[in-house]
Amino acid sequence: MKHTISVLVENKFGVLARIAGLFSARGFNIDSLAVGPTEDPSVSRMTIVSKGDDKTLEQIKKQLNKLIDVIKVVDFKEGEFVDRELVLIRIAINTKNRKEALEVIDASGAKVANAGSKSISIEAAGDQNSIKDLLELLKPFGILEVVRTGRIAMGIDERILKADGKPEVNE
Repeated sequence: MKHTISVLVENKFGVLARIAGLFSARGFNIDSLAVGPTEDPSVSRMTIVSKGDDKTLEQIKKQLNKLIDVIKVVDFKEGEFVDRELVLIRIAINTKNRKEALEVIDASGAKVANAGSKSISIEAAGDQNSIKDLLELLKPFGILEVVRTGRIAMGIDERILKADGKPEVNE
């Protein structure tokens, strides 16, 4: 089962290494990891996507909560969060398929980041399914390179996490 975990941490040197080490020490693979500062520059938010059973994940959450620099840990359940991923894709083009490629890019809601005579670089943001669908649409042109950020997630409704670790409740 896939889990999306949001971890608020103090923005200090070595925190990322300790958290990644915690996962690897228990043989728990990280599928995706995104880290960035919050509205409070002294706090960062990590979004970790990993597969595992509920029992193993419960142990990971307990261990995370023991780390001194961890402020709050939330395992988002389906429907409790919005998530996005950014992707850059470079496809091969030529004079014959350039117009068709631009039409596919435009219809998908993606944007051209850079266009050359032999390739086009595309940027897109969306959930994992929309990114997967875009990659399928672009396959016939010849995908030369793909770079993905990994998932970032934010709680909705009562599961919104603030930098102070207290949930914000929408009324």
